[in-house]
Amino acid sequence: MKKKTLLLLVLAVCVVSDAFAQEARRRWDRMCQIRQEKFDRILPEVMRENGIDMWIVMMKEGLRDPLYLDLGEGYVGSIGYYIFSDRGDDRIERAALGIGGRRLEACGVYDIVEGSFDLKEFVTERDPQRIGLNMSDHIGAADGLSHRGFEHLSRTLGETYASRFVSAERLVSDFRSRRVASEIVAFGEAGEMSREIAERAFSNEIITPGVTTLEDVSWWMQDQLLDRGLESSFGMPSVYVTGPEGIVATSNEHIIQRGDLMMIDWGVGYLNFYTDMKRIAYVLKEGEIKAPPGLQNAFDQGLKARDVVRRSITAGPTAGQMLEHVNDELRKAGFGLIEFNSPSDDDTTDVVIGCHSVGNLGHGIGPSIAWFNPERLTYEIKPSNMFSIELFAYTKADEFGGKKVRIPLEDDAIVTSRGVEWLYPINQRILLIK
Repeated sequence: MKKKTLLLLVLAVCVVSDAFAQEARRRWDRMCQIRQEKFDRILPEVMRENGIDMWIVMMKEGLRDPLYLDLGEGYVGSIGYYIFSDRGDDRIERAALGIGGRRLEACGVYDIVEGSFDLKEFVTERDPQRIGLNMSDHIGAADGLSHRGFEHLSRTLGETYASRFVSAERLVSDFRSRRVASEIVAFGEAGEMSREIAERAFSNEIITPGVTTLEDVSWWMQDQLLDRGLESSFGMPSVYVTGPEGIVATSNEHIIQRGDLMMIDWGVGYLNFYTDMKRIAYVLKEGEIKAPPGLQNAFDQGLKARDVVRRSITAGPTAGQMLEHVNDELRKAGFGLIEFNSPSDDDTTDVVIGCHSVGNLGHGIGPSIAWFNPERLTYEIKPSNMFSIELFAYTKADEFGGKKVRIPLEDDAIVTSRGVEWLYPINQRILLIK
């Protein structure tokens, strides 16, 4: 009997190990395909639009550029470079110098993979007029080059080519934020996992009123990330209770009580994509079967505002022009416009939007229809840009003593030639916890 049990245990371990191995390979295959499509379809377009002849991304052992996963990973022994050169063909030449490894080479996206190289000779042969480097005043993910790295490149290439260095900030933003089909599919899957976990978290499967704390819910969500091999841009999920005076408590020892109005703000990371979304729940009091009318009305007003936002956003204008247009449409629809968390005292529903870029970070680096990304308000919205359609709607409710309830709505979408299209089932209701 013991031998049979041991055999079954060994078989089970083998099956689990094989499943993990297959999942790791499957994810690598998909990221490799995404990289191939981005290099073929997006890279020539964005390099030429930004007038950059050569894009150099420098890596050091232990100091990876934020685009490490986008560009193919690999092992850097000391200093290495991903170098992309526009040599006038219909594609961009790709080289990995001083960066190697089985997975980098097996993906096959680089024309040149060399461990031994002369960087100055390589650059001189191509003689680029504008050399883009990852240095940025405004975008962290485009600012991967260290000060010492810049000095090293300047010394190595000499004054002639150092004088041709320019910021690749806009190039990096464009490269990341314009999407190929395989990216859209992967992000949609991440969104589905994100909302499924959030909606389970706001259910009686996880929450027992009077017993479960906000922190309990947050840690359960963190465990879901571990169990599924997922990540997050935001650390601990924000699980909070809102009251008449604003946020009561967030992801702490607060015990969830009947009558609590709760929110989740979080996202998951999958295949180098990171979502950003919210969900809302109400904990029913004894005898209640639905959310109180004032809270439900506040939520419904938020949905109406979201529909105005969704119908207003199109590709073509800059994000700043689009922010003005969306706000104009909200005014025409009867909503008040306010600064964040500064609602008026009148009876209108006040709204503030923050439709930021999303994608390879929970707060992405593309054009952003949000007051908190002023530089990216100047960027033009292109088809395939992805946004978190985020807004906060404030409506008076009797249950809050006539004060305004803040309803946060946020789900991820893509802008196409037809307008905004959702990437997974969005928030349409207040979740009810019995």
